[in-house]
Amino acid sequence: MPQSEMPTMRSRRLGAELRRLRNEAGLKVNDAALALECGQPKISQIETGKRGIRQLDLTTLLNLYGVTDDDQRTNLKRLARDVHKVDWWSGQGPLLSDDLRDYLTLEADSSLVRSFEPSVLPGLLQTEAYMREIFTAAADKNYVEPLVKTRMRRKDLLGGTNEFRLRVVIDMPALHRIPGPKDLIREQFVHLMETGELPNVTIQILPLDVALPLSQYAPYTLFTMRGEPPVQVAWLEHMTGGTLLEQRPDVATYTKAWDDLTAAALSPAESRRYLSDQIKQESES
Repeated sequence: MPQSEMPTMRSRRLGAELRRLRNEAGLKVNDAALALECGQPKISQIETGKRGIRQLDLTTLLNLYGVTDDDQRTNLKRLARDVHKVDWWSGQGPLLSDDLRDYLTLEADSSLVRSFEPSVLPGLLQTEAYMREIFTAAADKNYVEPLVKTRMRRKDLLGGTNEFRLRVVIDMPALHRIPGPKDLIREQFVHLMETGELPNVTIQILPLDVALPLSQYAPYTLFTMRGEPPVQVAWLEHMTGGTLLEQRPDVATYTKAWDDLTAAALSPAESRRYLSDQIKQESES
């Protein structure tokens, strides 16, 4: 990957981690530059994700920063290699926004994804028909099919392996805002039931009578990135895109909110019974 195409989500993550390690070691940018025998601008570009780093240079910095844990070193070296990785969505060009590319990268690099949705169903749990209804209402008609194909491709992550786990909490009103005819609605409920039975998927429904602070009703996703030690980040959805939160206090706030949501939501078994009841109602109406 040429430097002109950076920063990417992975190069920013690597740079942020190297900056954190340098600061924790009590070192300045100039100390790192002296170790690599380069100028300070190169270190700044690495730490802001604007350029990658050679494996030899990375080893030098990790030694300088006192990183001795083998798993942590291996994880950072893998991330440095993956900065240049070409993903399946790389060829989509301008059809995919930068925010969506960032989200796809986080999702693909995660071992655990936890998502709360108050208004729509999580993308990985949507049927193709539901996706098309959502995108037709919200996107330019030329983007509808590429967006549907991209979301359908994302569902490959749910292949039943233990390498990727998905946990979602769905606010109950979202289940009653499914657009389209009754057949589409019933198909979506059946799909939720079937997907929720996968060993790596957990679905919980947040009932209407739960009282939580209004601030906790914003949609967000917590990503636990692969590697040791695992890194957690939070992604906030908004009308014009998304925002990544990496600072530990911010992530801790959303992790606490997640714990509150899962404690207040119906259990996975109760959620399945609720979905089963909805399927019956749709079949009888």
